[in-house]
Amino acid sequence: MEGGLFYYMNNVAKIRKDLEGCIGKTVILKANKSRKKTTVRKGILESAYPSLFVVRISNEYDSTRRVSYTYSDVLTSTVEVIVCDEADRQVKIS
Repeated sequence: MEGGLFYYMNNVAKIRKDLEGCIGKTVILKANKSRKKTTVRKGILESAYPSLFVVRISNEYDSTRRVSYTYSDVLTSTVEVIVCDEADRQVKIS
């Protein structure tokens, strides 16, 4: 059982480190809301905290909101994070 916990914590730390290096970049979030419903949002990775990260999302109505997810959400594939870089390449964080 301890090996599983180490594996989990090690992967969460890797996801956090990867996201911390992408602060200020554009990201695409694919979040599984329920069994058949998935939302896709595009925003700017604003900050990374010890247990969660925050993305600023702007829409066509000049409204800005912030959404937050935990690193465990990424690890369990509840949320998929795709980072867009300057050359229009997309890198998936997992």
